[in-house]
Amino acid sequence: MSGRQHRETEMARQIRAKGLAAGRTAAQIAEEIHEACGPQFGTTRIKGHRLAYGIALADVIEQVRALFERDSKPVPGIGETLLSAYESGLKRPGPEYLHYLCSVYRVEPSSLGYDTPCICGHGHRMPGVVGGESKERPYYGPQSRELIQLPDSPPAPSDEENENILRRTLLTLLSSSSKKAEFRGDVLGACEGIRRRMDDILVSATVSPAMLDQWEEATLSFGRQYTTTAPLRLLCDVLLELSAVRNAMSRRQPIDLQERLCRMAAQLSGLSGMIMINLGDHRLARSFFRTGRTAADETGDRALRAWVTAREALVPLYYGDAREALNLAKKSRDLAGATPCAAQAMAPVVEARALAMLSGTDSKKEVVDQAKRALARARNAFSHMKSHEREDMAFGYTERQLYFYQGDVLTKLGQTLEAEVVLDQALEKYEDHIIDQTLIRLDQAQCRLIEGDVDEAAKLGRDAMKLLGPEYRTDFIMRPAVALAQSIKARDANHPGLAMLQEELRTGLAFGEGNGGA
Repeated sequence: MSGRQHRETEMARQIRAKGLAAGRTAAQIAEEIHEACGPQFGTTRIKGHRLAYGIALADVIEQVRALFERDSKPVPGIGETLLSAYESGLKRPGPEYLHYLCSVYRVEPSSLGYDTPCICGHGHRMPGVVGGESKERPYYGPQSRELIQLPDSPPAPSDEENENILRRTLLTLLSSSSKKAEFRGDVLGACEGIRRRMDDILVSATVSPAMLDQWEEATLSFGRQYTTTAPLRLLCDVLLELSAVRNAMSRRQPIDLQERLCRMAAQLSGLSGMIMINLGDHRLARSFFRTGRTAADETGDRALRAWVTAREALVPLYYGDAREALNLAKKSRDLAGATPCAAQAMAPVVEARALAMLSGTDSKKEVVDQAKRALARARNAFSHMKSHEREDMAFGYTERQLYFYQGDVLTKLGQTLEAEVVLDQALEKYEDHIIDQTLIRLDQAQCRLIEGDVDEAAKLGRDAMKLLGPEYRTDFIMRPAVALAQSIKARDANHPGLAMLQEELRTGLAFGEGNGGA
């Protein structure tokens, strides 16, 4: 130890002794050490806390490692050199190490000199205590995911608390043992809280929005990630961005920027609705699309309003009300009008899929013709779309999507020869979107079953499910897989391939329950 370090330690030891004699807490002593030693020795706040406890670097490291072990996480790479770099100010701890250092010293990040909330979203003094006061979670009714404010209950979580919940979920998903983060409880509350506050801002119409250029770029990036990122992982990022947009809209901004921010709110809300569909929560999906429509109406952009409505039509399409899907598809088509846009291609495809669902595989010729005319309108509209829209799976409409949904319509209409050709073409064009790849393969299995090849239908269904990692096995993806198994059972309840398919599905259903399937 150098002479300078020795003098720093001696001064800190004296301050600690006097502080303990006076009954001060470790946090108070640490602050006194920082104030007294900082000007002379450059003692940082985080180092002040270690000196206040009178422990060595090695003691802190062992405590951090013990906390990692308690949480069933791999042994961390933190060592004395890294902790010393934190204490000298040469490096800043990442979110995970900061959380555990706060846990060791039982303080918040600001006490250690870091002006950022902890990723865990709760206090470190005692479990469930922040600032000396208990913070209770909102109550959710046993049959509903709507937030219920009980009599004399604490207020709904703040924006910061909602964001911290999402950050904590994000940390869980990023850790090595984290494929099974649950989509329920506090995560649902945070999602709904952010959406409702966005609704409040939009409905009040008392402020003008503002948006930095990087937010627009981030939104486009989220649209690209929609095809490659697990739904819950992406949802956390999108809702944190939506919360930032809402905060900007709560302050009056120049009027000429209002349309840009409302557009961002509509796109982010719509994308959240799309992710909610993939996660299997049709209630929250509808809520986010309503928020998206409110924001889109503020822009006056017919194409944007039509896009949100067409995306919203997928909720009843996937969750059992084909007539509502048909009505929303027609509304989207009317909103788009003659404007070349993604909704012009998307809406007639949804219309065709709804018609196919209403008719079933024993379709009359007029229903088949009506659905095929809708598909023809979609292909024509697609040819007039702008090139960048034809490359965007989230905010535009791509050729592979067009092939996939055409194949899905033809499958539901019982037109298996045409369907198999189109589905093969669609699968060739998909390289990264695991959800749509799975749905295509399940459609192929349905085609084989309609044609009487039960063996191949069961095999295709089983192979499709094996490609799915646990993070993708939500209620949304399990519904068509279960429907396939039920169709095979109706055809041949004793078929040997059925038992293997059902076993594969049981694994997926068990996980889907932990992901908040609706």
